[in-house]
Amino acid sequence: MATTKIAGRDLRQLGYPEGKVIGIAIKVLEKHYRGKSRHQKLQLMETVIKTPAFYMKHEKLAPVAKALIIKTEHNEIIPLEGKRKDYVVYGEEGIEPGAIHQMDIAMKLPVTRGGALMPDAHQGYGLPIGGVLAVENAVIPYAVGVDIGCRMCLSVFDMPKGHLSANMEGMKKILLDNTRFGQQAFQRPMDHEVLTRDVFKQINVLKSLKDKAREQIGTSGGGNHFVEFGIVEIAEDENPWNIPGGNYVSVLSHSGSRGLGAAIARHYTKLAADKCRLPGEAKHLAWLNLDTDDGQEYWEAMTLAGDYASANHHQIHERLAAALGESPIFQVENHHNFAWKEYSPGGKELIIHRKGATPAGEGVLGIIPGSMTSPGFIVKGKGNEHSLNSASHGAGRVMSRTKAKQDLSVREFHKHIKQAGIELIGSGIDEAPMVYKDIYKVMSFQQELVDVVGTFHPKIVRMSGGK
Repeated sequence: MATTKIAGRDLRQLGYPEGKVIGIAIKVLEKHYRGKSRHQKLQLMETVIKTPAFYMKHEKLAPVAKALIIKTEHNEIIPLEGKRKDYVVYGEEGIEPGAIHQMDIAMKLPVTRGGALMPDAHQGYGLPIGGVLAVENAVIPYAVGVDIGCRMCLSVFDMPKGHLSANMEGMKKILLDNTRFGQQAFQRPMDHEVLTRDVFKQINVLKSLKDKAREQIGTSGGGNHFVEFGIVEIAEDENPWNIPGGNYVSVLSHSGSRGLGAAIARHYTKLAADKCRLPGEAKHLAWLNLDTDDGQEYWEAMTLAGDYASANHHQIHERLAAALGESPIFQVENHHNFAWKEYSPGGKELIIHRKGATPAGEGVLGIIPGSMTSPGFIVKGKGNEHSLNSASHGAGRVMSRTKAKQDLSVREFHKHIKQAGIELIGSGIDEAPMVYKDIYKVMSFQQELVDVVGTFHPKIVRMSGGK
């Protein structure tokens, strides 16, 4: 006797998509249409897939119709616009074609309303590093980036410049004792308010991340993250802090949200890709609508990761200040890899993604680092609308990590560091100064974006790998 049972392959031949809908259809057939012939069942399923909306309120077939419509919505590829929107490029002569191409693709998204490319830009995933993208009522997890809320933090102390050079070994020990990188952690992490927030209980993906966040708080990541002792030079002219011009011992740190931010980015990037299918060249730019639960959930998780990144820096600086026996006379902190709700000149709320770019609204302070042997610059934003109130987040790479390891000489790297008078703890050749753009050129391309109000000169640099 021939079987009347319908298998998944039979439904796929009718055009049913892979996934839950096939299981739902088979259950409905077995429950309500057991007495029908195989031919009748296939005819019925073919009719449903052709006009699922007609069966949305059907007593027996509604679950199949609903699953089909939801699956079709998720699988429908959203086309890019034929012509990209205009955007401004700062320092285009120093930006690789791959980064320009990525920005061109981002400017074709139907949700895009504006964009800009900073002079430190280089190719990344989805949005280039140094890319600024304004969209409407949506957030793009990969345009925020993996290290959510990564930032710079500078503490300036009223200590004479000579203290650093006269106590070099002692200052190196302070860095070693009070900082941790990569997989290192403190035996007794400090408490912080951010770890007590209810959002850890309210969002499923965060529930399993709290213990790791507690373990890693106050620490720095690997790669290009660092903590440095250096000298800040403040001009004699009027400055934002009304302090005397001169040279001050300072601490500069660069790090982000550690494992917490990376896990959030992975989860919501995948979720966005499942719900917002884009052509292959734009697949990393999938977005979550902010009027959905998923979009609101990501926004809360992103905000938490940003606050956690800030807490990491504050604890780093608190430990070092205590070891120095000093309190900072001022601090500057600015972040990138984040999305902000801001308003266009016409008054419309936009979501501004700054992936490797920092806020530079009128009067907003920030610091733009160079490399371990070149200065960083304390800046004050000019509020340039063409740049979407943004500036670069650093010098920007000219060489990938892989190429640096292949092409650069370890001997030449250490010779360069020694000639620059830098004490280096840790780091690999993939962070050699030669892999970065000339910070002076980068700054020259953004004179209409920021004013320089101080300069940081690194002296002792600690990165991942130091013992």
